[in-house]
Amino acid sequence: MAKAKLKIGVSSCLLGERVRYNGEHKYNQIVIDLLGDRFEAVPVCPELEMGVPREPVQIVAGNEHLVGVESGKDWTKAMASFNSKKLEEIAQLNLSGFIFKSHSPSCGLRDIPVYNETGLAQVETTAGLFAQVFMKRFPSLPVIDEEALQDKQTREIFIARII
Repeated sequence: MAKAKLKIGVSSCLLGERVRYNGEHKYNQIVIDLLGDRFEAVPVCPELEMGVPREPVQIVAGNEHLVGVESGKDWTKAMASFNSKKLEEIAQLNLSGFIFKSHSPSCGLRDIPVYNETGLAQVETTAGLFAQVFMKRFPSLPVIDEEALQDKQTREIFIARII
């Protein structure tokens, strides 16, 4: 009998799904190679809740709102709605880890710019809004982004933590 594969959450765009704000993907061969035959990918994309394609969004200071770069539309409620539903689903999946998309205002693990209320000047950095709530809900689950996976030693540590 075949051994069950460990489930790893993965930002959908890294798997080649056209879910980014501009209707594109960010297919990443290193992620695909890592998953290989040992792991089962569980695709997740919080930005689908906001619609694709659409304008890009950025995080704005003051309760960390997710705001459209061109229109100023506040997408925070759509993201929060997705987050609460998806985290409940994820809790039932028994994930072993998660691979996030770097530089994303929803999925970035770190260094995501936070802009002032006019949206012009960067005032600090943070994690993406989905990544924040994910790591708070599952603090012991190993997480990484596709950029960190490029480093062999970091990748091996991530795999060891998953297993």
